[in-house]
Amino acid sequence: MPDTGDTRTTHTPHARGDPPTTLLPRLLPAPITLLAVCTFLVYFPCAVFSVLVKYSGYLEHMDKPFASNCFRKTPRLMKLGEDITLWGMELGLLSMRRGELARFLFKPTYAYGTLGCPPLIPPNTTVLFEIELLDFLDSAESDKFCAFSAEQQDQFPLQKVLKVAATEREFGNYLFRQNRFYDAKVRYKRALLLLRRRSAAPEEQHLVEAAKLLVLLNLSFTYLKLERPTTALRYGEQALIIDRKNAKALFRCGQACLLMTEYQKARDFLVRAQKEQPFNHDINNELKKLASYYRDYTDKEKEMCLRMFAPYDNGSTVGEN
Repeated sequence: MPDTGDTRTTHTPHARGDPPTTLLPRLLPAPITLLAVCTFLVYFPCAVFSVLVKYSGYLEHMDKPFASNCFRKTPRLMKLGEDITLWGMELGLLSMRRGELARFLFKPTYAYGTLGCPPLIPPNTTVLFEIELLDFLDSAESDKFCAFSAEQQDQFPLQKVLKVAATEREFGNYLFRQNRFYDAKVRYKRALLLLRRRSAAPEEQHLVEAAKLLVLLNLSFTYLKLERPTTALRYGEQALIIDRKNAKALFRCGQACLLMTEYQKARDFLVRAQKEQPFNHDINNELKKLASYYRDYTDKEKEMCLRMFAPYDNGSTVGEN
């Protein structure tokens, strides 16, 4: 087992305006020793949050980890206290910063206890964990807010609702990047429900509409990924009600119509999108795709008509028969 001397890097106090300090002190409980730290970015998680983390756990004199998620191409988002329940790992993560790589020694009290976890973990075992905190999302505020009834939610100020909706959308974006489109859709719809249910003063309504627009665009794109173009078109058109010249909304509607083989509607939406952003490669490529699809469609129509009226071997035609 490596030397347990504390070789943590030191951190200077933050100036006014910098990110807040971590909720837990940098000094960990005695049974947890911080071996090495590499800090890249300086942002702190809060006490209840969901983390994107890579970890590997090692026993003494073992080269291969007994537990690891480093083999995953894309680690999944995990919540402290639910997905991560190892006490030492929770405390270690709470002392870390986004982008930080650290190695910890966990005494049995903060790991697997006096009994261990036979046959893998012997009794009374100290374990080494290498942990990299890639990212985190503050889920405490969102989870607590969504647990309230609609009447209770209405008592909170608008900024609170906007913040929770933004957090839900961030969760959706994370899940979308993992290609978990169904789960992303659920998060986006939660955000949209919060925004639709909230009434705002006339001078603040534009804030709600701006937040809704982002969520509607996300939903339209997500339903395209789920191969449900009808629903994607519906959300895209709702986005256009908020901003009728929004190029992204016009583009999503055009994509949806193309998937539904409604070529004229697709062309109308895409031409409008091109008018707003004439040099957008995605829009221009989609118009080329539309032209190709429509050409194939007309060729097949012509071929079908020719077959319908093609002469038989005896010289008669289908129409004559």
